[in-house]
Amino acid sequence: MSLDYPFDYEPMSKDHWADPYPVYKELRENAPVYKSPETGTYCLSRYEDVEFALRQPLLFSSNGMEKALMAGDGNGPGLRDLLAIGGFMLRARINPLNMLGSRPPNLITEDPPNHDDMRAVVNRGFTPRRISALEPRMREIVDGCMAKLRRGESFDVVRDLAVMLPVTVIAEMLGVEPERHADFKRWSDAIVSASTGADRSLGLRGILKPLGELRGYMRHIVKQRRLHPGDDLISVLVDPKHEETLGEEEIFGFIALLLVAGNETTTNLIGNATLALLSHPDELAKVQADPSLVPQMLEETVRWDTPVQILFRGTSDLAKLPSGTIPAGSQVALLLGSASRDASVYEDPDRFDVSRSPRPHLGFGYGVHFCLGASLARLEGKVAMEALVPELPVTREPRPTPELIDSFVVRGPRSVELLPAQ
Repeated sequence: MSLDYPFDYEPMSKDHWADPYPVYKELRENAPVYKSPETGTYCLSRYEDVEFALRQPLLFSSNGMEKALMAGDGNGPGLRDLLAIGGFMLRARINPLNMLGSRPPNLITEDPPNHDDMRAVVNRGFTPRRISALEPRMREIVDGCMAKLRRGESFDVVRDLAVMLPVTVIAEMLGVEPERHADFKRWSDAIVSASTGADRSLGLRGILKPLGELRGYMRHIVKQRRLHPGDDLISVLVDPKHEETLGEEEIFGFIALLLVAGNETTTNLIGNATLALLSHPDELAKVQADPSLVPQMLEETVRWDTPVQILFRGTSDLAKLPSGTIPAGSQVALLLGSASRDASVYEDPDRFDVSRSPRPHLGFGYGVHFCLGASLARLEGKVAMEALVPELPVTREPRPTPELIDSFVVRGPRSVELLPAQ
């Protein structure tokens, strides 16, 4: 059955952002299917319930993700939103008549079978061969980023490494000029803030402005790749020699998804891993003594402090979970960060242990919506941490409780400053 609990928990509230894990534990133990009194969102906190929902993509529809991220201040579109929509269509050169009765498709908000068709196309750009071929370039980027720290200068892990690596990789995959890489990060930050952070009060205009700029810039690149395909990611998705390609709205939806998810996941994975190691010197010493533990350490980081804390779904019918029942037509929050601290699955789950070989975590999702870029994020994280870990024992982090990015979905530090050892 669904339970209320004496405290109010709202998954989109800032109240528990600094340390959500104690309230997650309360929910798992006392209200595993918890209905938020503010928004009516059902919150699933146990591993078995979250996994069950992820295994049922038709019962737990991904349209719930779109509704949550586009909710804004909850007052519906106003005049400014309507003007923003018009401005977006003008900048993007979209004919409004083409949008009547439909919405732009997006991989994370589509359900099967449409999702499966789109996924089959974009998978071509993320084959093991394509991802592994990026490693030499990743190491070049990381070496350039690390030069500042190796010269003994102050170094911000987030700004100088964790941001630069994925932004550069994604931009180069899309064929973006180096001088526009900063724009890509700016657009990504604006979309995250407008959909999951402080700028949600701006409504649709907060999201449409960066999306319009992104689409306006990428439009000519997509057009050129359709006419003259190369070996880059855009070409792989639109080259007419393939039987199936992405349409106009699908390609821009995918670019926007790749921009945000491709950057934020890796940036926060590297930032969270660094903080975890700095706050657990014994675990840091293990990885420093045995660099082969880096991939395992990264998986433990995703479990212990996952970069993506919450996914949203909408129930298409009455949902009977192991821990309770949810009515049809409900919004559901899948608390990935809580599921990965479930004591029924992980021994001593609040302990950060780089030697842990846990049951597979849910930090990259599960089932048909398993993160498309998981292998890319893992490789980027591996390359970055292999370079950074040897430097960490001779540096210190001056702010043990750094400020977090402003988002109820993604979790990571804004800054992790390293200074020469005193």
